[in-house]
Amino acid sequence: MLEYVKSQLKEFNIELVSSLLLDECEITRPYILEKNKISDGSVIIFAVPYFVNSEAGKNISSYAVSLDYHLFFNSLFDRLINNLKFKYPDNKFVGFCDHSPINEIKAAAKAGIGVIGKNHLLITEKYSSFVFIGEIITDALLDSKAKETAYCIDCGKCTSACPVDMDISKCISSLTQKKGELNEEERALIKKYGCAWGCDICQNACPYTKKAIKNRTIYTDVDFFKNARMPLLTSQMIEEMSDEKFKSRAYSWRGKNVIKRNLEIIEMKEE
Repeated sequence: MLEYVKSQLKEFNIELVSSLLLDECEITRPYILEKNKISDGSVIIFAVPYFVNSEAGKNISSYAVSLDYHLFFNSLFDRLINNLKFKYPDNKFVGFCDHSPINEIKAAAKAGIGVIGKNHLLITEKYSSFVFIGEIITDALLDSKAKETAYCIDCGKCTSACPVDMDISKCISSLTQKKGELNEEERALIKKYGCAWGCDICQNACPYTKKAIKNRTIYTDVDFFKNARMPLLTSQMIEEMSDEKFKSRAYSWRGKNVIKRNLEIIEMKEE
């Protein structure tokens, strides 16, 4: 079954694929497993690269430049799950990305796909941390052996580069997603670093990223992430964007007001 899934994912240029028994995973949302009537089984987990280029001048995180990655995973799972159900009619299969019943980053690390960074992201040798994690959970018991969870080399480059010393409570990425009014310090951070949505500072400073760029392995071959790219946003662009077009973007879940607020802060002229 694992080899079959690998062959299917290879058609999408997805190469980092592994498996793990479900009882080796940290279950964070047990109700999702209960809903799908899966109490025991395996996780086929994979990393999807999304980095295209640095795009000088962009004011949003690289993961949000293309269309919403959930659209990619929805399409992928529609095809893959249907194929699996046809090939293995006696088993259950459910696909997840983000809103998963397991801790995806820890599971991917235990499956040997990458290491866990100080920024709490999964870091892969080939693509650094510029990957999305997806998984298929099945009631089938695959021949899988968990590896010891590995962590990054702890060089401190990400901490040194981060404007808030990796303080999660002040993280710029979280800050750009915060609803309501921002205080003076928060507004100053958005203004200084020009982040309208997300932040790639710690990822860019990472030696894994620099090595992957030098080796030219970091770039995605998944066509979805190469198209309909919008690296530089303005308040006017968001204001004029149709609801349908806005909903196709990764930042749409917070609504227009949040990203408009961030852009207005960035665009505000010094008095």
